[in-house]
Amino acid sequence: MKGNFGRVGVLYGGRSAEREVSLMSGQGVHEALRSAGIDAQLFDTGRYTLVDLINAGFDRVFIALHGRYGEDGTLQGALELLNLPYTGSGPLGSSLSMDKIMTKKVWLQQQLPTPAFAVLTQDSDLDQVARDLGLPMIIKPPHEGSTLGVTKVDELAQLHSAYTLASQYDDDVLAEQFIKGRELTVPLLGSGKTARALPIIEIVAPDGNYDYEHKYVSNDTQYVCPAELAPELTESILRIAEQAYVALGCEGWGRADFMLDEAGKPWLLEMNTSPGMTSHSLVPMGAKAAGMTYAELCVEILSTARCKVQQPSAA
Repeated sequence: MKGNFGRVGVLYGGRSAEREVSLMSGQGVHEALRSAGIDAQLFDTGRYTLVDLINAGFDRVFIALHGRYGEDGTLQGALELLNLPYTGSGPLGSSLSMDKIMTKKVWLQQQLPTPAFAVLTQDSDLDQVARDLGLPMIIKPPHEGSTLGVTKVDELAQLHSAYTLASQYDDDVLAEQFIKGRELTVPLLGSGKTARALPIIEIVAPDGNYDYEHKYVSNDTQYVCPAELAPELTESILRIAEQAYVALGCEGWGRADFMLDEAGKPWLLEMNTSPGMTSHSLVPMGAKAAGMTYAELCVEILSTARCKVQQPSAA
């Protein structure tokens, strides 16, 4: 196994607002790969440069970065130029999925269910947005994860402050119709026709508040895996997740987040192309329900590492 993969760099840390989560993810992946006999080394992209990455002599890298400069296509483009095989989606799939506004536009074009939305700028008529989407609504920065900058707006008086908070992260802000119901997530592996969804996980957070604290710190959030759903609904959600993943050009691995409304209709919220791999994370949970250990999951993801941009053939 060690000989098959060569020297592996686990890229973690980084410079995004999700650095602390990435440090935990990277350490977990590193330990798992080492336990499988793989020559894996940690590499903090927030401390070292691309020159250092070249000099490290890695044969392939496992991306355990979250957020900007790791999950948004910028790093993927650099790795393509370096001809260094890497895990996860390519530059296009990564950048589309990182941008929640573009994600929704692609899904709507593919007739996949996603909540109604509006793009907010400094010039937006917030009163009109509230009339169009109704209250409550969700305000979020479209390029952040881990619920950073996200606000549930219950009253019109909260809308301006919610916009101000989200605009600290992004120039454009996403306003999204609030879907009341059950929170679900679906891990995914593979690409194209081989893409497959793992068991659905239901997230039951205290008071329905699945924020940073309840994601990564406290043990108050409950997870039901596989989620207790009717077989027909389970199959429908799994197929929608796979279609949403393929529509964005994702590959390797990812995670689709859903809300299941009170009428039993699933709604796509977002796609994560480099999900968390911490002790609280969801993809390992889905993999375990499918009979796969954490280490086996890491090795399977690593086995898909490659450059994704098609190289022109020699004349």
